[in-house]
Amino acid sequence: MGKKGSIIQTAVIAGIQAVKKTSELIPLCHQINLSKVQIDIVPNGQALEISCTVKCTEKTGVEMEALTGVSVSALTIYDMCKALSHDIRITNVQLEEKTGGKNDYRS
Repeated sequence: MGKKGSIIQTAVIAGIQAVKKTSELIPLCHQINLSKVQIDIVPNGQALEISCTVKCTEKTGVEMEALTGVSVSALTIYDMCKALSHDIRITNVQLEEKTGGKNDYRS
């Protein structure tokens, strides 16, 4: 628990909000009706792993929404923890899997 409240819960909420605003943040991204947004943040050693699952029923992928959700969640954690240390690093934001749209992808 940080001075501003629950760090993880705040990051989850921020990530969900970001997913919903992706078309406003990234030029030429279409606004999409989403059927699911889930942000998971789990400890892994001295790091936190953030994953974002986004689903829709339209004929397009939602990878930009998922990547935006992860990025904003990570930035929220940084913001809430920077008073403790500025040595926090955000690394390896990447697409793990995508199904639907023109092509499927799995890393």
